Amino acid sequence: MKSFASHFRTRPAALAGAGCVLAVLAALGPRSVFLESAHAQAAAPAAGPAALLVTTALAKSEPVQQTLVGIGNAQAMATVTVHARVDGQLESINYEEGQQVTAGQVLAHLDPRTYQAQLDQVKAQKAKDEAQLANALIDLKRYESLIKEDATTQQVLDGQTALVNQLRAAVQADSAQVNFATVQLEYTTITAPISGRVVARLIDPGNIVHAADASGLLVINQVDPIAVQFSVPEAYVQAINQAAGQHKRLKVEAIDRSTQTVLGTGELVLVNNQIDASSGTVMLKARIPNPKARIWPGQSVNARLALSTLNDVVTIPSAGVQRSQNGLFVYVVGADGKAHVQAVTVAQTEGSESVIASGLHAGDRVVVDGLYRMVDGSPVREAGSKPAANPGAKP
Repeated sequence: MKSFASHFRTRPAALAGAGCVLAVLAALGPRSVFLESAHAQAAAPAAGPAALLVTTALAKSEPVQQTLVGIGNAQAMATVTVHARVDGQLESINYEEGQQVTAGQVLAHLDPRTYQAQLDQVKAQKAKDEAQLANALIDLKRYESLIKEDATTQQVLDGQTALVNQLRAAVQADSAQVNFATVQLEYTTITAPISGRVVARLIDPGNIVHAADASGLLVINQVDPIAVQFSVPEAYVQAINQAAGQHKRLKVEAIDRSTQTVLGTGELVLVNNQIDASSGTVMLKARIPNPKARIWPGQSVNARLALSTLNDVVTIPSAGVQRSQNGLFVYVVGADGKAHVQAVTVAQTEGSESVIASGLHAGDRVVVDGLYRMVDGSPVREAGSKPAANPGAKP
């Protein structure tokens, strides 16, 4: 019991001492923590906005081809409606619908028997007249011998000479008739006048066709090469004429309007001789090789006409060019690591590159990706680079 009482008496004293210590710490503690926090804040630098991750590109000085782009349509270089040149029954068709044919290829046959009979008839007439001419020549030779001996009269000789000349003319007429009948017979075989692609046939075998039929037998479209007709503003007429004067042929590319794929490359063959006053444009025409039929008649395409080469012009990726109500601008990264707005003038856009007429110099670093939330003076950091070290951070 003594030991217990002694222990009981010493514990309240210890607790009382500990309470005093805690009271002192409680009185001094908040002030000490506040002062330490204030000192830490004063020592740390003020934190700015976080740098935006961007992708940049350097403006380059390089030669660029000056081009014009116009909206156009592909057209067959030539379209021929094939007609029968003589009347007759269509005997056979020698092509498939949609087939590519070559000039001179046999397309169809008409019944040739009537024209063969006519040819045989005029040949027989010619043979008859030739036989009569041969006999008349023999008589003429005989009369020429007799006149020397005064065995015949000059009148008889003159009559025989006239007969010979008459028969010679008849033979010439017969030759012409033979040639005519031969041509008529050849017309029963219908051939392709040009190379091209055959459309759906307009008449079937067994029908009677006439040379005067308006619809014809079939239509051939020449698609290799193919024509592309397009228009450009009238302001470029002088530039086109000047470029055409320096080069014999100007290059034209046909471009798919949806995929921007170059479908074919050819040359300019026509600048229309007048400007369309209603639209203020001039019509141009290009001839483009089309061996794989990548361009089809009636297809809408963009035509890119190459004029001249611009040397030492500033180019940047087109993705870096932005538009505002004040015009076009780009973000240029300065030495301070911030992006600043720079107004520019774009001379032309060629694919993914833009030609800058003013506002930039070769070597300027332009932001081309990461433009979201960017404003003038935004700090930027190249995507993939490490962030700059915080000078206020402890090692």
